[in-house]
Amino acid sequence: MASPFNGVSFLLRCLFALALVLGTYNPTEYSYMNWLAGDGFSITPVKALVGVLLLIGWIIFLRATFYSLGWLGIILFGALFGTVIWLLVDVGWLSLDGGSAMTWVIMVLLALTLATGMSWSHIRRRLTGQIDVDDVED
Repeated sequence: MASPFNGVSFLLRCLFALALVLGTYNPTEYSYMNWLAGDGFSITPVKALVGVLLLIGWIIFLRATFYSLGWLGIILFGALFGTVIWLLVDVGWLSLDGGSAMTWVIMVLLALTLATGMSWSHIRRRLTGQIDVDDVED
C-alpha cells in the first residue's frame, strides 16, 4: 500500500523538482547546461549519462504534470505565477534590471509547478474525495 500524502511528501517533490530544474540550468556555472557548454558542447560518456538521467527526470515530471493539471491547469499556474512576478516587481522586491534574480524566481516557480503537478492527484483527492484513475486493469 502507498504511503499517505502529507506536507513532507509535497516538500520532497518540491526538492526533487528544484534539483531537476536547477541541475539542468541556473545562472551560476554549476548546471548541466553550463557544464555541457564549457568544452564547446563536447559530449563525453559521463555528460551523456547525466543528460539521459536529467531527460528521464524531466519526462517523469512533465508527464505527471500534464496528466494531472492538463493544459488549463498549466495555463492557470502560468497566469498565477506571472501575476506573482508582476506583484513582486510592482512592490519593488524584484527588479527587471539584470536577469539573474528574475531567472532564479522563474526557475523556482517552474519547480513549484512541476511539484504541484506531481502532487495534484493527491491534493485533489483530499479536497474533493475524487480519485484520478489513469490505468484500469481488466
